[in-house]
Amino acid sequence: MLSPLKNPAHLRRDVLASLVVFLVALPLCVGVAVASGVPAELGLITGIVGGLVVGFLPGSSLQVSGPAAGLTVLVFEAVQEFGLGVLGAVVLLAGLVQLALGAMKFGRFFRAITVAVVQGMLAGIGLVLIFGQLYTMAGVEQPRSGIDKILGVPHLVTEIATSSQALTAFAIGAGTIAVLVLWKKLPTQAQLLPAPLAAVALATVATTVGGWSVPRVEVQGLLSAIQPPGMSDFASLGNLAALGTVLAFALIASAESLFSAAAVDRMHDGPRTDFDKELMAQGVGNAICGVLGALPLTAVIVRSSANVQAGAKTKLSRILHGLWLVLFAALLPAAIGVIPLAALAGVLVHAGCKLVPVKDLLPLWRTHRGEALVLAVTAIAIITTNMFEGVLLGIGLAVIKSAWETSHIQLDTHETTDGRLLVTLTGSATFLRLPRMLETLEALPHDKPVELDLSELRHLDHACRITLENWALQRGTTIGELAKV
Repeated sequence: MLSPLKNPAHLRRDVLASLVVFLVALPLCVGVAVASGVPAELGLITGIVGGLVVGFLPGSSLQVSGPAAGLTVLVFEAVQEFGLGVLGAVVLLAGLVQLALGAMKFGRFFRAITVAVVQGMLAGIGLVLIFGQLYTMAGVEQPRSGIDKILGVPHLVTEIATSSQALTAFAIGAGTIAVLVLWKKLPTQAQLLPAPLAAVALATVATTVGGWSVPRVEVQGLLSAIQPPGMSDFASLGNLAALGTVLAFALIASAESLFSAAAVDRMHDGPRTDFDKELMAQGVGNAICGVLGALPLTAVIVRSSANVQAGAKTKLSRILHGLWLVLFAALLPAAIGVIPLAALAGVLVHAGCKLVPVKDLLPLWRTHRGEALVLAVTAIAIITTNMFEGVLLGIGLAVIKSAWETSHIQLDTHETTDGRLLVTLTGSATFLRLPRMLETLEALPHDKPVELDLSELRHLDHACRITLENWALQRGTTIGELAKV
C-alpha cells in the first residue's frame, strides 16, 4: 500500500476519516470514563494512546483503539474494589500479559472462542451497562452488583417520579437516546455529523439554554489526571482476586480487539490483520495506559467501522484522530465540563443495547439451541457474579457442549455361531456417555458369554476403559479378552 504522503488522494481521505473518527471517539472516551467511575480525562488519555501509539504499530491498519464500553463494567468493579490508584497497575500488568501472549503466537487461538460465549459476554456487559447507566441518567447513585442494578429499577422509577431534578436529568438522557435512534432516519448530508456527537451537543445546548440544574462532567485537567501507579499499588495485586482481574482485563481486551480486527478485515480489501502483531500492539498500548494510570484500551468496532466507512486507506487516519484528541484536550478542556452526565449515560445505554444480540436470539434458538443456552448462561452469570467468572463459566459450558456433541457412541449386539454375544462399540467413548453405555451393557442377558469389540472406536478415554474393565470382571469376561479386542 502506498504511503499517504506520496498519494494525495489517500492523504485527503485519511485526514477526513480521522476527523470523523475523532468526532465519534470524543463523547465515547468521556462517557466510558465517567461510567467507569474515573475522571473523564483518563478516557481521553486512553484514546490518545490508542491513536498516537497503537496507531503507529503493526497489526491492523484500519481499526481504531481506545476505551471501550465493553470494559466499562469490569473497570468500574475494579475501581470499586481496589481503588483508582491500583487501576494503573492492573492495566499495566494486563498489557504485559498481552505482549507475552502475542510473542508466543497466541493471537490465532482467540479466534477459536465460540461466538456464543462472545455474544453472551457482550450481552451480559450490555445489560449491566444499560441498567447501571439508567441510574446515572437520573442522577442517582447506582448499586454495585449487576443483579442489584436490575432489582433496584422499581425504586429508581419511584425516585424519578417523585424528584423533579431526577426527572429532568432522566429526560435529558432519554432525549439523547431518541436523537441517537432517529439520527439514521435523517438525510445523508445531516448524517455526516456522527450521531453520538450530535446527541451530546444537542443535550448540552438544551441544558444550558434551559438553565436546568443537572449533574455535569467534572474536569480536573489532562496532566493533573495522570497518576502513575506506585509500588504500594503493585503490592495490592498480591491476592487471587486482583490477579484474576488482571487476567480478565487481558483476555477480554484481547478477544474484543481480535474479533474487531476480523470484522474490520471483512469491511475492506486492504492488507489483512496479523493477529499476533495486533495483540502485541494492544499490549504496548495497555502497558503505556497503565503507566499513565488511565483506562484500558481495546480495538473498538464502532470507531473502526466509522474509519473504514469514512474512506480511510492507511493507518494515518487513526494516528491523526489521536492528535485531534490531544488538541481538543489541550485547547478546549472547559468544553468537557458543560456536558451533562445524563447525556453521556444516554449514549452508553444506547451502546449497551447494541451489545445485546436481540435479533439473533430467536433464530439461534431455532437452529442451535445448545449455542443459545451457552449465550444465555454466560450473560446471566456475568450479571449475577462478575465478568471473569461469567466468561469462564461460558467457556466451560461450551467445551462440555462440544464434548457431548462429539462423543457419540453406538453399541451393536449380535449372537455368534458358537452362542456368544458380540458387542461392537463404534464412535467415541467418553465419560459423558458412560450412563447410556452401562445401561446397555447391564441389560444384556446373563446366561450367555459376552465379548466386547473395541476395534471400531475412534477414541476411548481412561474413564471408559476402567469402567469397561470393571464391568468385564464382574460379568466374567476376562481381562485378557477385553484387552485383546
